Amino acid sequence: VQLVESGGGLVQPGGSLRLSCAASGFTFSSYAMSWYRQAPGKERELVAVNIRAGGSTNYADSVKGRFTISRDNAKNTVFLQMNSLKSEDTAVYYCSAVAPPRRYWGQGTQVTVSS
Repeated sequence: VQLVESGGGLVQPGGSLRLSCAASGFTFSSYAMSWYRQAPGKERELVAVNIRAGGSTNYADSVKGRFTISRDNAKNTVFLQMNSLKSEDTAVYYCSAVAPPRRYWGQGTQVTVSS
């Protein structure tokens, strides 16, 4: 099983980034896919979750209206479009696949929002 995030980097406040997470080794379409983040000295927090393609999505209040999660089951990939980025969005972003009792994590990608 592998989850490989990409797309992180340094961006100015107000800018945008698109994170990708490529999955392999499991039946991607059967798993709910999520993005989490962890800032230095803070707990890992849920950012967004997509239950299945065309299904329900949920977002943390802090990112509603700015972030969009989507998935492409044909490419076994989940995305996180991040717009209007703020300094407080700075964190390591992780994707996660879950189909209880199984949960898988990626290695994370750093997002830094700074001028």
